Parts: sequence; structure tokens; C-alpha cells
Amino acid sequence: MTISSIPKSPSDRSEVQNSNLYSLIEVRARQRATCPALILPDGHALSYAALLDQVGRIARLLKERGVEPGDRIMVQAQKSPEKLALYLATLKVGAIFVPLNSAYTAGEIDYFRNDAEPALFVGDPIAFAAEAAGCEPLEETTPRNGTDLAALIYTSGTTGRSKGAMLSHGALAANALALIDVWAFTAEDVLLHALPIFHAHGLFIAAHCSLLTGSPMLWLSRFEEDTVLKALPKATVMMGVPTFYTRLLADERFTKEAASHVRLFISGSAPLLESTFVAFEERTGHRILERYGMSEAMVIASNPLKGMRTPGSVGYPMPGMDLRIAGEGTGGIEIRGPSLFSGYWRMPEKTTEEFTADGFFITGDVGRTDPDGRLWISGRSKDLIISGGYNVYPKEIELVLDEVPGVIESAVIGVLHPDFGEAVVAVLVGTADPESILSAARRHLAAFKIPKKILFRDELPRNAMGKVQKVALRSDYADLFA
Repeated sequence: MTISSIPKSPSDRSEVQNSNLYSLIEVRARQRATCPALILPDGHALSYAALLDQVGRIARLLKERGVEPGDRIMVQAQKSPEKLALYLATLKVGAIFVPLNSAYTAGEIDYFRNDAEPALFVGDPIAFAAEAAGCEPLEETTPRNGTDLAALIYTSGTTGRSKGAMLSHGALAANALALIDVWAFTAEDVLLHALPIFHAHGLFIAAHCSLLTGSPMLWLSRFEEDTVLKALPKATVMMGVPTFYTRLLADERFTKEAASHVRLFISGSAPLLESTFVAFEERTGHRILERYGMSEAMVIASNPLKGMRTPGSVGYPMPGMDLRIAGEGTGGIEIRGPSLFSGYWRMPEKTTEEFTADGFFITGDVGRTDPDGRLWISGRSKDLIISGGYNVYPKEIELVLDEVPGVIESAVIGVLHPDFGEAVVAVLVGTADPESILSAARRHLAAFKIPKKILFRDELPRNAMGKVQKVALRSDYADLFA
């Protein structure tokens, strides 16, 4: 599959010269040259023409540094316009972009450097861009096939050493263009971008929707309530993780009027609580559009733009995405489609292990589908609890516990138990009475699903994208029943 074979704006088709994703972005950027690409909190705007110029200069510097097609460019830095330009310049010269979480330690970085063997490591894109300012912009874009790699995204590594998901130019383009259609993105949209860009959510899912439509991004370095609330009246679309929305709801300044200019609020990267969905609609009149994705496939399913957005469901598979449930009823989610990754970097055995014989990727998530195809996620297969010989899916219990008054959020884990093998343990944030929690559990759940222990914490451990780290919880309470 090549980028030029993927449906896009009719006027763009004849202008794309190769399957390098940057070629597609560049065409649209030239058409929107005088329009803002990035609008910063201080009001300064970087036009698409200025962005293209900066990308060209950085691309020239990369070439002068000896970067060749297929080389890895590893970047660990805070979010900035220059970091985005470096990503685009990496695509332009045919290299592979490898973003790292800015919170990683030196020891963790050593692992990634040894694994990816980058030709260049950039820790300060702003200084790099300043050096590139004296270079002549590189005009030509290196030809790439749709199957050539554009990026390596390292997974969180919560169940072992981190794996580099290999993402091709064709896969990234396929998902971005499908999202533009599904979410009806146009050049008239303005995206509030408060996500980090070391992760697929901010770098690919969010930024590509704007770059491939030539629309502006309100470019925020991170999520801060004051800055977001100031920017919100200028936005038409906001993408975020559930924590963004709970923090907005906790701020009395976030009113229906404050959200009135936005046509679409999108949530991903972690499960959206039904209570958040309901409270958000009550406050603003908007129903948050929840979607489901992962680094290995970008967005896999989305609630509809038009039609019922059902709390607790992640909607329907994306166009071109085949999705099936292994077994009857609730089971492992398996997918196949044009946005799927090419495998794990230098891990052929692991790649083979994660794919079925007929080419479906085993996501590691557990869920079910309605007769009409709507998808519901039960949790991660590694989070499955086997208690007394019965399979227990934590998500089912969490949905019950989260509805108990006084429970802000919950995480259900399995802990080693001398009699049951594993015992169901609920870790909660909130002030609810344990007896009322158990009473609700008994009303809605089979006896083997009722938590053996209920524990309270001030907050749940999370990674940079807001996902609860159940591995950390299981470690904290490993000796609970010893």
C-alpha cells in the first residue's frame, strides 16, 4: 500500500510524489502556507510556511550530520515546536523517529540507545533548530515506500523490557486519513493540543489530524487548567486523556459557556469512567467521544461522530480494521488492518508470538462486541485474575465500584492467596464506607468476584499517559495475604 493510494482531498492526489508521509503533509502545508500551524500560549503563531522552512533547514543539518535513510534519530526532550519540526525533518530525509519519554532516567536511556542504535541522539531540539537556522533548506524529500519505517515507539515495558513498535509511513498515513474522515476534521478546525509528543497519542493521532488538513494547533507545552481554559474558547476540537477531563470538571471555571465553541471532545489512552462521561455531559451538554487504540495500531475503534456515544463502549472498528474476539462472549481482542505496525524492533520471535497464523495481531486486551459490532473493553489479558479456578475480569468489578457514592476511582488487581491462588483486591481513591462498597458488589456481582480486601490510597500510580499501573499495585500488595 502506498500513501498515494489512500483516499484524501481530491486536489492532493496528483501532487504526492512518493509514499513518504512527509510528502503528503508538505502538499497540504504549502496549500495553507499563510495560515497558522502552531499557535503558542503567548499568542505567537508559526505559519505553515515558517514550519516548512524550519523543517527544511533541520533536514539539511541532519544530512550534513551524515544521517541516511533508515537511520534512527532518537529524541528525549520536552515538548516544543522545534521538536515537532525535528520529527517532520526526520521523515523528510527518510530516517526513523524514536521519541523517548522525557522522564526516563539515564539508565533507561542506555537501554533504548543500545537497542535502537541511533545515528543521532538529540536532547535539545531548540538548540538543534537554532544551529540549523544557518543552513539552506533542503528541498527534496527522500522517496520512501509505504512499508518503510517512519518511527519506533517503545511500549511502556510494564511486563518486561520495552519493545520498539515499528510504524511504517503507510500505516501512519492510513490511520490519520481515516481519523480525518471519521471525526470530520477540516481546515476550519482548531485543535487544542496539550498532550506530550513522545507518545503516539500526541505525536501521531492528534498532530497528524491537523497537519494533514492544514488546520492550526493551539500548542500547549502540557496540561494546565489555567492555560487550557484560556485556550478553550479558540478551539473546535480537544483531544485528551481521561485525567484532562476530570481535572476540568474539578474546576468551577469550566462551564457550559467555556466549552461552547468546541464541537468535539475526544478521550483515549486510558479508560474513561462512566461517571466522568455523565458528569461532563451534565456540565457542558457534550458527550465525550471515547476511542480505543495502542502504539501498535494507532486508533483501532471509535465512538461515532454522529450517532450514539455509549459510556463504557469504545465504539466501532475503524474503516479497514478487521476486529474479532477470540472464543465466545468475552475474550481476547485480535485485529488486522492497514494501520497495524510492522512488528517489534529486533524481536522476530516476539513478533511471531503476537500474531496469529492468519495475520491478526493479538492485542492483549480483553473485550466483547455487541451484535451491531460495538466494542466493549474488559481489561488487559495480563490483568486477568484467576481466583478459585474462576476467571475474573477487573474492569467488570471496577464499573460497579466506581458507581458507589464516595468512590472517585478504583483499580482491581489479583494478589497471591494461599487458598484461592489469587484473591480479588480493590484499591480505591475516595471516602466511601467499605461496607457500602461490599454491599454494592454483592448486589451486582457473583460471589467469586467480590473483593477479599478493600484498600484506600490518596491516588493510583499512573504512567505519563494516565494509565493506571497495576503492575506497581500488585508489587505493593504482593504480601497482603502472606
